[in-house]
Amino acid sequence: MIDTTLLHKTPVILRSMLSDLSDDLIFSNEGGESWSPFDIVGHLIHGEKTDWIPRTEIILSDDKDKNFIPFDRFAQFENSKGKTLPMLLDEFESLRAANLKTLSSLNLSPLEYQKTGIHPEFGEVSLQQLISCWVAHDLGHIYQISRVLAFQYKNDVGPWVKYLRILQ
Repeated sequence: MIDTTLLHKTPVILRSMLSDLSDDLIFSNEGGESWSPFDIVGHLIHGEKTDWIPRTEIILSDDKDKNFIPFDRFAQFENSKGKTLPMLLDEFESLRAANLKTLSSLNLSPLEYQKTGIHPEFGEVSLQQLISCWVAHDLGHIYQISRVLAFQYKNDVGPWVKYLRILQ
């Protein structure tokens, strides 16, 4: 059994971190093709719609074809157009709640966590690996948002930059 507590906390963490911030912080990134907090929340929404539960359903299905549909890591750029960050946070919270309700309703056994599907890049992966990846994926993007926000202060912290690992 995988502990999904962190999956329940992500929407709360993101709302707490990002609500009431200026557009300068919400839409800034680390330069180049890096993502802003707005982009990251859009990416998480796309994952809620097309990745975690759909792939879980593929793994648990009786179908012989266990191939996952490739995930579009950049779909948020089109899907988030015309939306505000509060809209994205609401959508993410709603989708995550529904997905966790679905996951809980499956009452997965230890044997079911060992069932597998076929990832387009990695080949055979287990349900346990998929759900564990979901948790780590959330944590990675929470860290990414923290890093992007901290980056906006890099030029202002003066000599302390040497002690702020997040700015290295």
